[in-house]
Amino acid sequence: MLHSRRVGIATYKRLLTEHGTAQNALAALPQVARAVGVSGYEVCPEGVVRAELRAAHAQGAKLLHISHSDYPAALAELEDAPPFLWLLGDPALLARPLIALVGARNASSLGTRMARTLAHELGEAGFVVVSCLARGIDAAAHLAALPFGTIAVQAGGVDVIYPTENTALAHDIAKQGLRLSEQPMGLQPTARHFPRRNRIISGLARATVVVEAAAKSGSLITARDALDQGRDVLAVPGHPFDARAAGGNMLIRDGATLIRNAADIIDALTPLHSEQTPPAATQPISRQPPAAKPRRTLREAASLHLSILQRLGPSPVAEDQLIRDLQVPSAQITPALVELEMDGKVTRSAGGLLSRPV
Repeated sequence: MLHSRRVGIATYKRLLTEHGTAQNALAALPQVARAVGVSGYEVCPEGVVRAELRAAHAQGAKLLHISHSDYPAALAELEDAPPFLWLLGDPALLARPLIALVGARNASSLGTRMARTLAHELGEAGFVVVSCLARGIDAAAHLAALPFGTIAVQAGGVDVIYPTENTALAHDIAKQGLRLSEQPMGLQPTARHFPRRNRIISGLARATVVVEAAAKSGSLITARDALDQGRDVLAVPGHPFDARAAGGNMLIRDGATLIRNAADIIDALTPLHSEQTPPAATQPISRQPPAAKPRRTLREAASLHLSILQRLGPSPVAEDQLIRDLQVPSAQITPALVELEMDGKVTRSAGGLLSRPV
């Protein structure tokens, strides 16, 4: 059903809820499409699905549904959790404690060494390192964590290795770790797939660690996703003159935990029994000088993002109505909405109406 035109995760869930089974939902899709003005709608042909299953069998990949006991519980809790994951490797790694480690593709030698050290020490401590098979920090982390098990989340099909320079590493991960993707077999990744992939990296892990990242980078998108999901964000500080460290330094400035080694990461992890974002009333009082404008902490920003997304749905809502509902000053709501719009999580239509993309 997810391969059918205009069916995303939200629509998939709604159709299953309304019709009970996938077969009933598929049968109802053409009528649903006609009701919203789409004529001549056809569901994904059965032959396409069978071809994907054959390709998966040839690669040794397995399909994991969100209802299966092996599906990672932390990921399943997310509102936009992938209903299906293609797996290539050892699915038992999903049941172990996971830490995401991400960073710059054009990493410095010092950053690469730091990533290797952190990944190795975390592996020795019993954690599984999650990253995205990219060059630079991510590849270094996978390689160092390989003896202990590592998970690579891919933007394209689980059988499509990108970048090709990491082909040998990808094969090793399939043998000693796990590669996974929500995308269909054989899909070549494009720019729009990478931000969607990042939410899975952060969603799997208890915490996301940023080693090196530019001020505008995919690693910061992963960190933002982690915050929106109520996860911990940690960062390695870097030299202020090094652009590759700008993103990590910004995260630390805004409240991310500064880390120097794996012990700092383990010490900073939120206890399992209190992983939820604390209510605003329990937030520590800012110690900035009275004349300074209070800066939102990372957790406060994540809490506000979550509150906005919970209020919005497919039906457009006026911004002033949203402000009244949340009872938050517009000076705080406006920048948060801009951030969510840039992330593609909120859509603004004519007249300033806000909604969540379906």
